[in-house]
Parts: sequence; structure tokens; C-alpha cells
Amino acid sequence: MLDIKWIRKNPSFLDAALASRNLSPISSVLAEIDCNKRSIAAKLQLLQARKNELSDLIGRAKAAEKDTDLLEREAMEVKLSIPKLEAEESKFSAQLQELLSSIPNIPLASVPIGVDETTNKCIRTVGNLPQFDFPPKAHYEIGEALGMLDFQNAVKISGSRFAIMRGPIAQMERALKSFMLDMHTQKFGYEEISVPFLVKPDSMYGTGQLPKFKEDSFVTTDGRWLIPTAEVSLTNIVRDMSIPLDALPLRMTAYSACFRSEAGAAGRDSRGMFRNHQFSKVELVSVVHPSNGEEELEHITGAAESILQKLGLPYRVMLLSTGDMGFSAAKTYDLEVWIPSENTYREISSCSLCGQFQARRMSARYKSSSEKGFVATLNGSGLAIGRTVVAILENYQLFNGNVIIPEALRVYMNGMKELRRK
Repeated sequence: MLDIKWIRKNPSFLDAALASRNLSPISSVLAEIDCNKRSIAAKLQLLQARKNELSDLIGRAKAAEKDTDLLEREAMEVKLSIPKLEAEESKFSAQLQELLSSIPNIPLASVPIGVDETTNKCIRTVGNLPQFDFPPKAHYEIGEALGMLDFQNAVKISGSRFAIMRGPIAQMERALKSFMLDMHTQKFGYEEISVPFLVKPDSMYGTGQLPKFKEDSFVTTDGRWLIPTAEVSLTNIVRDMSIPLDALPLRMTAYSACFRSEAGAAGRDSRGMFRNHQFSKVELVSVVHPSNGEEELEHITGAAESILQKLGLPYRVMLLSTGDMGFSAAKTYDLEVWIPSENTYREISSCSLCGQFQARRMSARYKSSSEKGFVATLNGSGLAIGRTVVAILENYQLFNGNVIIPEALRVYMNGMKELRRK
């Protein structure tokens, strides 16, 4: 959430930032609601002061045995006026809060301005593309031929956009979870945390999923939400906290199942494991002093890149444009892994600096003897496990249908070197 005090001073900047995100200006509407709210608040303050003053005058008049009828009549009028103004102030406060909650984060100056993903900027390309002397197959063809990916039974059990992994591919998913967590905790200083997969609405609001994106997530009958990413659970650990400055940075990582309704993805990636309702992911979250946000973004992106590098998967780093960034992000790097069957790169991680945007929604602060304020938060996939399985199957496929297991994973798979058909 943006600071209303900042918006009052920078209305034109806000509208320009929203325009860069392909959104309409909103500062004039905000200003009107804010002005009404503050005007009523000022009247309330005067009435409260007058109420207290009248109470004191009536007390003195009675002590002096003077007539208090006029004073008491005025006191009653003031008393009746206050709830009406409080109701009006509450109405405008709710309108202001609703509007502020719908405004996305302000992009940093280093973010390229553009309408969509076509205006993203390639920062670097890493690794050599695999060369095949046969037409490379798609991951679902490879996995089904191996008897290790089962989409038919997944549909029978749960419907479309689900997958069943069997045997060595299921083992690979488990191996990737352990490998990623070991890398992030041992090499990059993240604390491993096991988090709830169900959260309260306040937690979804804190990280920006609610209210704007409620259709993209699943909710239970008792009002709890299935997490779309462990970012929600991890980031909300610091909600309503005041963290000592010398305790920062906080770096946390968690494995979780993730659940997304994919409401806006009809017909896209309907086959395979690219866009499922349920998938697994290792998430990275950092909480830092606001001045260290961009430096920490490089750290979190480097941690995610290290996984791809260790697995020998070719990828590229993309700086997202204003038209392609997520709601809570001020700057985002996407890691895109090479997918041979599609002859293109596909997203496997998104690393974002949210600045103080989420912290304001969560009331997450830092403090020291000399300063205090809202923390900055960051998050990144380190990595999406299902998509990593996809990338391994496609980049390491052999002519005979088998798949080489990357060396970094073999110790986690009891020395297994290949996925082979039974």
C-alpha cells in the first residue's frame, strides 16, 4: 500500500506511475475522498474539544449554583452530532482504504516502461543451449512414455490442470526440494521454515493477493485461503512486528504446495505441468532496511540463479517492464529457463523487490535508537519445482526416451544417473 501522505505531495507522479502500468489516473478521486475524511476529522476534533469544555463549564456552573440549561442544551446537541460525524468519517475512511488497497506499487526508476512482456529487457543469458540430433519431445510426452507422469488419473481424481508423478520422477521432485533448501540455507544464509498452507484473509491482504486478486486463489468454507505461494506465509511472519534494526536482514525459505485457480489462464498451457492448480515450490523471502532493497534483490536473484547453474540448465534473466510487473512489485527479475520443445525460454522464477508496499499493509516495522520506519520486503521463487522437472526432462532427454539426471541431484537420488523406462 502507498503512503497517503506521499500521495498528497506527489499526485502527478502517482498518475504517471499508474499510466506506465497501463492504468487510469486516480489522484483526483483520492484527493477528494481524503479531503472529505480530513475535513470531518477536523470537525470531530473540534466537537470533542467543545464537549469536554461544556462538561467543565456545566460542572463549574452547578458548583456556583448557576443556571445550566443553555449549556446542557448545547452539550446534548454536540453529543448527538458526534456519532453522525463519526459514521461519515468511517464511511470515507473505508472508501479511502478500499481505493488505496487497489493501487499497485510504484515502479523504480530503473524499471523499463512498457505495455507488456514484449518490452521486458534481457539482462543476461547463461549457459549453452542443448543440441539434439532428433526432434526434442515435450515434457509430458517424455514423462508419459517413461510411465512416470500420469495425467489421465490426475484428471480422473481431481480434474484438469493436475499431474501425478510416479517412481523416479516423484523421487526427483523430492530431491529437488531438498537440494534447493540445502543450497539456500547453506550457501545463501536463509533460514528454513515450515509454513501453513492455509492462511487467514489478513495474511492474503498483507502481501497483496486480496482484495484485488481473490478470483485467482482458492478459499475454504470457513474463510481461510490456500496459499498461492509460501511468500504469503513467510512474509506475514513479520506482520504487526517492530523488528530491531540490528536483526535485519531476515532471510527465510520454505517449501510448500501452492494453489492457484488460474482464473485468467483459460486455454493456456492446458497440457502438461506449466500451469496447474497445484504445484510445489521453494520460496525465498527477505526483510531488510528500505535502503538495502535493491542490493538484496541482487542477492535473492543470485540465490535462485545458483540452482539453475548447479543443474546445468540454460536460462536468461529478464528485467520486467512496468506493464508486466506484479501488483506488489517495484522491480522484478524473471528467470526464464530454456524449453527445447517450444524453442523458447519460459519463466521458472520471479524475484521481486516490494519496498515498503507490503509492510504498510502488514504494519511491519523496524526500529533502532536513532530511527524507525516500515521495513522493505522481497520475495523470489527458488525455484518452482514442477517447472524445474519440466526443464530437466526436456534439456536432458536422450534419443531412446531416457533422461540424464543432473549430477547435482544424483546424491539426493541414491546415485541414480538416468530416468529409464521400466
